[in-house]
Amino acid sequence: MKKFPLRSVLFLAFLVLVCAVTSHNKVKGESAAVPATEMSPHMSMTKPRPLRPGDQARADAIVAAAKKAAERYRDYRKAEADGYTIFLPEQRQNVYHFILESSSLADKERFDPDQPAGLLYSKTDGPTPGYKLIGVMYMARYGTTEEDLNARIPLSIAQWHVHLNMCVPQQPEQRNWLMGDPTFGLDGSITTEDACTAAGGHFKPHLSGWMTHVYPFETDPAKVWAAGMGDDHGVERKSMPGMKM
Repeated sequence: MKKFPLRSVLFLAFLVLVCAVTSHNKVKGESAAVPATEMSPHMSMTKPRPLRPGDQARADAIVAAAKKAAERYRDYRKAEADGYTIFLPEQRQNVYHFILESSSLADKERFDPDQPAGLLYSKTDGPTPGYKLIGVMYMARYGTTEEDLNARIPLSIAQWHVHLNMCVPQQPEQRNWLMGDPTFGLDGSITTEDACTAAGGHFKPHLSGWMTHVYPFETDPAKVWAAGMGDDHGVERKSMPGMKM
């Protein structure tokens, strides 16, 4: 029997999860359900809300929980030992996402600040390349409403984002397609299923639902809750050229 590389197995498993989420939403008659600001054909973000009493206290509590959780995983090998798997390590990225393997539809239905669904690392160079922890990521399924996202983290302080209209090429490991590719991925010109099929790709309406990043080690509140565009970490800066807030 032919053995496939682990990264191929992980990638296929991820695509299965995305398809499962999409099918789940269609069965329930759900859509994005959030009045979002379209930043580009490949990304939308929740609209900011006015600050209300209690919002800052709730946000501060989440940052404290995120920092405590992040402290456990400064060493990425500890994260791997606890079930976090790096997403598409063979692809060049500004920030690498380590996703909790146990994350499922049920996990995304509830919000636990003490157990982020993802960890954010920057890649380090040197004799033994590795990863440096810079933040955490919380996730919610694609059909989550604006009210539910606001109940998790106040939209007056944080913004959630979703990656949309992704076309994945055939044999993805043979092409650096995720970022910087003019045809596929986050920078790609392809934004429809028909165009993706014509190019021989696999179309994904969204990439694993809603996400928000928290950088709990920052001291500037604007950087703690950086939306991802133009921030010091450059999470989306290179992948979303021409976006406007």
